Amino acid sequence: MNEISQEAVEKYLEDNPRFAKEYFDKKLRMEASERRAVQGPAGGSFPGLSPEEEATLYLELLQAVREEAGSPETAAHRALQRLAQLLQADRCSLFLYRSRNGTPEVASKLLDVTPASKFEDNLVVPDREVVFPLDVGIVSWVAHTKKTLNVPDVKKNSHFSDFMDKQTGYVTENLLATPIMMGKEVLAVVMAVNKINASEFSKQDEEVFSKYLTFVSVILKLHHTNYLYSVESRKSQILMWSANKVFEELTDVERQFHKALYTVRAYLNCERYSVGLLDMTKEKEFYDEWPIKLGEVEPYKGPKTPDGREIIFYKIIDYILHGKEEIKVIPTPPADHWTLVSGLPTYVAENGFICNMLNAPADEYFTFQQGPVDETGWVIKNVLSLPIVNKKEDIVGVATFYNRKDGKPFDEYDEHITETLTQFLGWSLLNTDTYEKMNKLENRKNIAQEMLMNQMKASSDEIKSILKFKEKLNVDVIEDCEEKQLVTILKEDLPDPKAAELYEFHFSDFPITEHGLIQCGLRLFFEINVVEKFKVPVEVLTRWMYTVRKGYRSITYHNWRHGFNVGQTMFTLLTTGSLKKYYTDLEAFAMLAAAFCHDIDHRGTNNLYQMKSASPLAKLHGSSILERHHLEYSKTLLQDESLNIFQNLNKRQFETVIHLFEVAIIATDLALYFKKRTMFQKIVDACEKMETEQEAIKYVTTDPTKKEVIMAMMMTACDLSAITKPWEVQSQVALLVASEFWEQGDLERTVLQQQPIPMMDRNKKDELPKLQVGFIDFVCTFVYKEFSRFHKEVTPMLNGLQNNRVEWKSLADEYDAKMKVIEEEVKKQEDGDTIEKAAEDSGGGVDDKKSKTCLML
Repeated sequence: MNEISQEAVEKYLEDNPRFAKEYFDKKLRMEASERRAVQGPAGGSFPGLSPEEEATLYLELLQAVREEAGSPETAAHRALQRLAQLLQADRCSLFLYRSRNGTPEVASKLLDVTPASKFEDNLVVPDREVVFPLDVGIVSWVAHTKKTLNVPDVKKNSHFSDFMDKQTGYVTENLLATPIMMGKEVLAVVMAVNKINASEFSKQDEEVFSKYLTFVSVILKLHHTNYLYSVESRKSQILMWSANKVFEELTDVERQFHKALYTVRAYLNCERYSVGLLDMTKEKEFYDEWPIKLGEVEPYKGPKTPDGREIIFYKIIDYILHGKEEIKVIPTPPADHWTLVSGLPTYVAENGFICNMLNAPADEYFTFQQGPVDETGWVIKNVLSLPIVNKKEDIVGVATFYNRKDGKPFDEYDEHITETLTQFLGWSLLNTDTYEKMNKLENRKNIAQEMLMNQMKASSDEIKSILKFKEKLNVDVIEDCEEKQLVTILKEDLPDPKAAELYEFHFSDFPITEHGLIQCGLRLFFEINVVEKFKVPVEVLTRWMYTVRKGYRSITYHNWRHGFNVGQTMFTLLTTGSLKKYYTDLEAFAMLAAAFCHDIDHRGTNNLYQMKSASPLAKLHGSSILERHHLEYSKTLLQDESLNIFQNLNKRQFETVIHLFEVAIIATDLALYFKKRTMFQKIVDACEKMETEQEAIKYVTTDPTKKEVIMAMMMTACDLSAITKPWEVQSQVALLVASEFWEQGDLERTVLQQQPIPMMDRNKKDELPKLQVGFIDFVCTFVYKEFSRFHKEVTPMLNGLQNNRVEWKSLADEYDAKMKVIEEEVKKQEDGDTIEKAAEDSGGGVDDKKSKTCLML
């Protein structure tokens, strides 16, 4: 092999300065350090280095800070390489200090750095971090005490943790660790492990360690300052844009949240986030509690929010920021939806905690989806979940953020930013709450004004037309009359119940005037013996009854006559139908009064029309719109002492009456009919199997829920009772019902610009018999068939229904036959026209040339 000349070596080194530098660092400087360590200091502040070499070292460090300003890990790596070389340490490591969920911890960032190691081998990626709480390990203790620690023998130190040694197989014997501080805040901890050619690190090593780490400190402080600036910038942008958007949308919570969250997506620094909105219902409707009370449905045993609500996410909004931006809205999400299946959102909603999770799929408590959650291949890594809390401290939703864009776990600053956002969103609900309250107040005011304009309570003259105290007692002022006298003169003028057939299921109001129906209504209260028992003032009862009559509008069907008929049927079911044995006198009193009021102030249009027309009622009441209005109207009457027929009841009795009013009147909503009929059927089945009447009575009366179910079904039977009347009555009432429906259809066509359904379309009035047959079969038959099974005394209603079905079916068949004949004639006409046209097309000759006009002449 030829010898290499000195000139060739120098030329090669000049042409390859990087190689020359690395060789010097690896070989020559190490040898110089070892030599000077033996010879003693040469005048520099770093042992073994001359002032010139020390100056060169400082220059290299400054160049590293400048060159790697955008990558603090790279600059720190170069510094740790030099440090390991200067201290003659086997390796060095860097641990970052941070907080998650309010708990401080240290996490490995650069591990096992040696003078010759590569950056890629030493850098710890986020999903492979080793994390220590502050009560485990020497590094954690240094971060906690904020003091340098030199440990000659780790086995003798109580803070030492051999976790890393067990994981790597490495044996730690001694170490030197010091914190990197920024003011009073710990940024990181640097550790040098196992002194080479010595049993421990010396005091001189500590001085070198402290001096050299000044440069590492500069790198980390610069990076941390930039990061804090970025955090504050993002926070201010989020607040500004959130404020801008939440005040744009005041009417709807969902839209308010969506606008704000979508606008600030660029500042959240995550790959994906979702918002789960919680059902704010605190109390269930009474009819939803029946199946639970009857044992048909298991009571809810799942987690609840701190204010006692069942945790039900009624909507999930999923914001996808990785790849192509997309928003997915999932109404009524299933429990196994990927956003909920882990149980984390439910846990946050239950406890109100902020949960910041590193490497979430590996968690043992929550069951995050391990693989891709959708077709994009995206997987969950780190998760940050927070509650959205309103001003009342109710949790209204849960916001969950997934995977920081830089791959790092969410830190305390991410928690601060997202918490600021969710707090702002929660507080902004005050706007929508206030707006909703204002709307309700406005609607209540409109309804109240409408009620006052259209209705007023009975005047003194109207009361005198029924309670004739002046003629019979010769008294000008009713206050001068004794109560017994008023009872006597009133009962004298009330119609005889047998003569008026008030106890009969086939009762007809047609022969009686509307004024006479008021008197009949008063008679019914006396017949169930509640006036004397509950000390109802006769004047108040008369005024209430007359005011209820005035409360019904002069419309085609849902007028005072219908209201009275429902009250009379309730009375008949209680007495003739023998259903009174299940109820107390107070309950019977409330049921009869509620029956009279059940459709008060009806507008002649149904709930669907109220919703379509966006009426004040529809805006005020979310469900059972008209029924809730009838209930509120009835309760409003009772708030006036001069109309309160229950004024002498105690507080508990009055509350019972109000509850029964609610059950009875809301139950007339046919939309709820199908919910209660199965429950009623089961009660009937159970009673039918019982041997004695007393056993059945005890079975029903000992359970308030069963009594409510029966009462609700009684109200339905009363409301539909016109279908059971004799044919001569039923046929007329059916036309009244149809006429009111047709009037609504006209409104839908003219006001709403919509085509009404066949039942509401007067252009299809010939289909009434067919519609009646369908209504009887689909709705009515079950009611009266089950009541006939329940109580044989109610069978006349079923018989009347079946007779009317025969009549309506006969008319429907006649209509079908006529339509069939017409269709055949039309078909024949069409066939004849087709044949004639074919003949003309295939004909010809002389006839074709003749004038058709001449032929006609």
